[in-house]
Amino acid sequence: MNDKKNATQTARASLAKLPRGFADRAPAEIAATEKMLGLIKETYELYGFEAVETPMIEFTEALGKFLPDQDRPNEGVFSFRDIAGDPSQQRDRNDESWLSLRYDLTAPLARYVAENFDKLPKPYRSYRAGYVFRNEKPGPGRFRQFMQFDADTVGAASVAADAEMCMMAADTLERLGIKRGDYVIKVNNRKVLDGVMEAIGLGGEENAGRRLTVLRAIDKYDRLGEEGVRQLLGPGRKDESGDFTKGAGLGTAETDRLIWFLELRINKHSHSAKTLNDFNPRIRLLIDDGISSETLTFSPLDDDYENDMLSAMDNAYGNSPAFREGIEELRTMEQMIKGAKYDDGRIQMDPSVVRGLEYYTGPVFEADLTFEVTGEDGKPVRFGSIGGGGRYDGLVGRFRGENVPATGFSIGVSRLFSALRAVGSPIVASNTRRGPVVVLVLDKPEIAHYQEFVAKLRAENISAELYLGQAGMNAQLKYADKRGSICAVIQGSNERNHQEGPQVTIRDLVLGAELAQSTKDRADYLELRAKAQFSVPEDQLVHAVRQVLARHA
Repeated sequence: MNDKKNATQTARASLAKLPRGFADRAPAEIAATEKMLGLIKETYELYGFEAVETPMIEFTEALGKFLPDQDRPNEGVFSFRDIAGDPSQQRDRNDESWLSLRYDLTAPLARYVAENFDKLPKPYRSYRAGYVFRNEKPGPGRFRQFMQFDADTVGAASVAADAEMCMMAADTLERLGIKRGDYVIKVNNRKVLDGVMEAIGLGGEENAGRRLTVLRAIDKYDRLGEEGVRQLLGPGRKDESGDFTKGAGLGTAETDRLIWFLELRINKHSHSAKTLNDFNPRIRLLIDDGISSETLTFSPLDDDYENDMLSAMDNAYGNSPAFREGIEELRTMEQMIKGAKYDDGRIQMDPSVVRGLEYYTGPVFEADLTFEVTGEDGKPVRFGSIGGGGRYDGLVGRFRGENVPATGFSIGVSRLFSALRAVGSPIVASNTRRGPVVVLVLDKPEIAHYQEFVAKLRAENISAELYLGQAGMNAQLKYADKRGSICAVIQGSNERNHQEGPQVTIRDLVLGAELAQSTKDRADYLELRAKAQFSVPEDQLVHAVRQVLARHA
C-alpha cells in the first residue's frame, strides 16, 4: 500500500517540471530587470521615442516567415489554429486561420503601423518591451521565451535614422554602466553583402538558397573564426557533437574573396596605417599571409597601397550598383557619426555583421560586448552580442503594397541582464526588494485588531501584511525572514493588557540576525538588543516602524 502511495506521489511530483527553454524569475531578478528596463526607457525617451504595445499573438500570415535557419513554413514559430474567433470556422476546419506567438517585436509593429497608418505621425518613433517566443531546440543560453526591448523609426528613408539608432544603442549601454571600451556598435549594410554575393556569382533568384547559406556562414564568423567559416562556405562542417552542417559549396577562389572581405576590419591580410576614424579606418593592403595577387585579381594589388576601408571594399566589389549604394549609405552614416563625435571607437564599420533575420534591406548593426567572461568549459570567452537591428524597408509595405522605410534596434534583455551581472553592475547586483512589515497573529479572536494595524501602516504608504497561516510565533517570524522583511509587529496578551495601556512590540529582523551571529561580550551588544526589539504604545506604531525601516534604507 505504501509503495503504491509513494509511486503516486512521485508521479505527481514529476508533473511539477518546467519545459526546457523556459525559465522562472524570482522577485530579486524581476526587481533588477525592472530597474534595467527603466534606464533603457529613459534613454529611448531622451531620443523622442514613445511607448506602444502589441499583443503576443498575431495572425501567422501577418508575422511572415523571416526567421533564420528555418526551411519550412511556420518552422521556429509557436502556431495554432483559431477556431474560437469566428463561429463559421468551427463548421469547416479547412477555413481555420492560423495564429502564432510573436517571434520578435518588429513584425507586430509593422502590422500595427500598417493598420493605423493614417492616424500615426510620420516618421513614427516608438519603443516597446515584451516577451517573444521561438519554437527551436533549447540549449545553454538559448531560450524559447525571452524578453526584448525595441525602438523603431518608421517613415524615415534617410540613413541618418540608422546612424541615430547606433548612437542611441551606445548611450543606452553607457547609461546601464557598460564602460566605453567594453562595447562596440558594429555596422554593415545588406546592400553591400548583396553586392558581394553578385561578385562571387551568387546573384539572381536561382541562387537565393545558396546566398542564405553563405550569409548564415558569415554570421558565425565571430563564433567559429576563419577556419570554421571556410568549412561552412565550402563542403560543410562537423561540430564538436558530431553534427554535420552542409556548406554552400563555394570554390577556393570565391571563399578567399569572402574571407578577405570579412577580415578587412581586423587587418589580418593588411596592416594598419594612420587612422582616418574608428568607424572607417585607413589601412594599407599587402600581398602576404599566403594571399597571392592571382587570388585577389579583383583588387588593385600590383603594389602595396593605402586607402580607407570603405574605399578598399569599393575597389574590390564596386561593379555592383547595390554594393555602391550600400557603400554610399555607410559613408553618409560615417558623416553623421563623426558630426556627433561618436567616431571614437564606440561605433565601427565591420564587414562581418550580417544579422540573421531575412527582412533587413539596408544598414544592419550589432551591439557587441568586448570584455571576457568565463565560458562553460572554464576558459575565457568574449561576451559577444546583446542586441542589434537594421533597416527593413519592405516589412510595413507587405500590408500596403508600397515600401515604407523603417529602421530599428532591439536589446536582448535577458542576455544584457547576464552581462550586467558579469561586470558587477549595481543595477542588478543589489536589487533585492525588501519584504513587507509582517503583523503576527498570536490570538485568533483578535485578528480584526491585527488587521487594523496593517491598515494603519498601509494608509501611511508602508508595505504591510497580515500573517494568514496557521503557525505559531516562531514560525511566523521565520516566515517574515523568508519574505526578506525588515521588521515584524507583535502583540500578545502581555502587550494588549499592559498596565500603561495597549502596546505593540517591534522586532528589527535585520539587527536580530546580526545579534544571532555575535557574542554577548560585544561592546554594543546591549544597545543593539534594545534596538532589535522594543515596545511602544499602539498609537506610536507607525512612527516606530518608520524608525526601523529608516535604519536599513
